[in-house]
Amino acid sequence: MPTEPQTVTLAQLVHRAVEVVDPDGADEDLVQLLTRFEDADEPATAILDGLEQRMAEAAGALDPQADSPALQIATAVVVYLAHRRDEIDDDPEDILRLTARAEFNGNPPAHIANWLDEVGIEY
Repeated sequence: MPTEPQTVTLAQLVHRAVEVVDPDGADEDLVQLLTRFEDADEPATAILDGLEQRMAEAAGALDPQADSPALQIATAVVVYLAHRRDEIDDDPEDILRLTARAEFNGNPPAHIANWLDEVGIEY
């Protein structure tokens, strides 16, 4: 039995994050995020040091005013799952809850907190 989590690519992390945040695929910002990273085949472990910056840049390019809570939480999920690859297949609600705690120190910005409340996630 392996002790290390499976190797995943950045594209796989982004796909999972979008799936967790927008299971219906209805959010255009998240569709654009998927498209932006669809060919990102580098292993997540190889880019951990610059991943948060890379996701912030992508979010800034797609949502310069940071008005899209779904996009903001999805990029946070990518960063969270990159560090917790053993949780990739966990329940989406658990992933969102743990992301809010870890990536926002349990205190997400108001628009993200409102979005989490709307989708029924207590953090």
